[in-house]
Amino acid sequence: MSETIGKAADAGNAGTTSDREIHLGPLENYIGFYLRLAQNASFKAFKRHTGEGDLRPGWFAILSLIGGNPGITPIALSRASGRDKSTITPVLRDLMRFHLIARESVPGDRRSYALSLTPAGKEKLARLSEHAARHDAELDALVGGRKAELLALLRRIAAEID
Repeated sequence: MSETIGKAADAGNAGTTSDREIHLGPLENYIGFYLRLAQNASFKAFKRHTGEGDLRPGWFAILSLIGGNPGITPIALSRASGRDKSTITPVLRDLMRFHLIARESVPGDRRSYALSLTPAGKEKLARLSEHAARHDAELDALVGGRKAELLALLRRIAAEID
C-alpha cells in the first residue's frame, strides 16, 4: 500500500495535485526524505515553543557551539555544525546583526577571527536552552526507550556519508 501526503480529493472531483493526496512513489522508502521531513517538523515545533518569530533554523545549535567553545573560529564552527561556508556565513552575519555574537581578531592570523557570545547572546541561549530541553523531552516521548539507538544511527549517518 502506497503512502500519501495531503488531503483526500472530494468524491467525484479529480482535483489538482494541490487539493488531493500526494503519492510519494519511491520517496516512500527513502531515509533522506523522512530525515528532512522530521528535521522540518522538529524545527517548526521548536519555533512554536519559543514563540520567537525571528528565530532561524540552526541558531540554537550555533549559539550553543559558540557558547561552549568561546573563541571558536568560523571554520571550526562550520565543521562542528555540519554546515559549509556558504551557509554558515549568513547565519553568523544575522547573529552579529542581532548583537548575539561578537568577533575578535586571532593573533597571528589576519584571515580568521574568533567568535564569542555577547551578553545578549548568552541570555538568548539560556532562553532557547530551556525551550530545547522541553522540546527534546517531547521527542524523547516519541522515540521512547530507543533514543540511544536513534542517536547512534543518526551519528553514524552523519559520520559516514559526509
